[in-house]
Amino acid sequence: MDANKGKADQATPNPGGQMGKSVVLPFMESMLPKAVKRRVHALKRLQEQCAHIEAKFYEEVHELERKYATLYQPLFDKRREIVAGAVEPTDEECEWPIDEDEEDELAEEVKEKVTIEDAKKEEATPEEDPKGIPDFWLTIFKSVDMLSDMVQEHDEPILKHLRDIQVKFSEPGQPMSFTLEFHFEPNGYFNNAVLTKVYKMKSEPEASDPFSFEGPEIIDCEGCQIDWHKGKDVTVKVIKKKQKHKGRGTVRTVTKQVPNDSFFNFFNPVKASPDGEMDEDSELNLTTDFEIGHFFRERIISRAVLYFTGEALEDDESFEEEELEEGDEEEQDEEGDEDDEEGEADSKGFQDDAAVCLCL
Repeated sequence: MDANKGKADQATPNPGGQMGKSVVLPFMESMLPKAVKRRVHALKRLQEQCAHIEAKFYEEVHELERKYATLYQPLFDKRREIVAGAVEPTDEECEWPIDEDEEDELAEEVKEKVTIEDAKKEEATPEEDPKGIPDFWLTIFKSVDMLSDMVQEHDEPILKHLRDIQVKFSEPGQPMSFTLEFHFEPNGYFNNAVLTKVYKMKSEPEASDPFSFEGPEIIDCEGCQIDWHKGKDVTVKVIKKKQKHKGRGTVRTVTKQVPNDSFFNFFNPVKASPDGEMDEDSELNLTTDFEIGHFFRERIISRAVLYFTGEALEDDESFEEEELEEGDEEEQDEEGDEDDEEGEADSKGFQDDAAVCLCL
């Protein structure tokens, strides 16, 4: 589904579509003869045309993603049914090769577990065969760092009712966007069957700075109203405060609703400012929101089972380690360069001192 991966990274989009504007004529260009500068301007016009062609490329990529989303959907529907326990996969569908070393390791773990369970056999009650795959999405949320930071303890009973997450792409002729749909089974917390989050995108160069274009970017997002049951809204909490009357000295207790940390604040996002002017905290929250939306779209939805088992987490960690190793090498190279420079400087300083001595 990540059709444009490697061409332009949408994982860290720029809020409001604002990018650094070049306000100073490049030094090299300012030093050129007038005739050469004129030709450079012609090249820039060509470059601007390239940016517009690139924008068209990404529009077609978006259409390709939308087309292939319909091919993925039957597979995701089958996944949803298996997770919910609505269907039981056949023996043939459950066949999967297991590595021998992995199987031996698993067998040892099972033996240890059986030993512990035997010791408590009399106390333990027989466990019924669970329906589907319990806590499938909750397990994923708690395993992925980006999501686990959002999930609070009071969110977990609600997320146990999450049945599926889907992504829908905007139709042809509509402004570019994608919608995340969180499907819930009937529960005692809210009436909504589906919670949605729309991410609006832009894929065209800025008229004032066309060379900053690097592909589609998320420019805004829009959540939905959650129809909470009375007393079940986990995004707010009630606090009690005592107030003392200045004149009479009497004390009264007042209750007040204040915001509460919750995953479900995800559906009430910070709005991007039309003029691009935002305080630092709001801009950071919006950027983080864009990253999470993109992560759901490109990774979680398409690779859910691998995040459930932890295999995708291992891949992510390996990629981070590789990046870190490369960064370490660069730092070492820089340190080596600094040492060489220091050595040259010391040598130069010694020569200068020697020259001073000779002059004296």
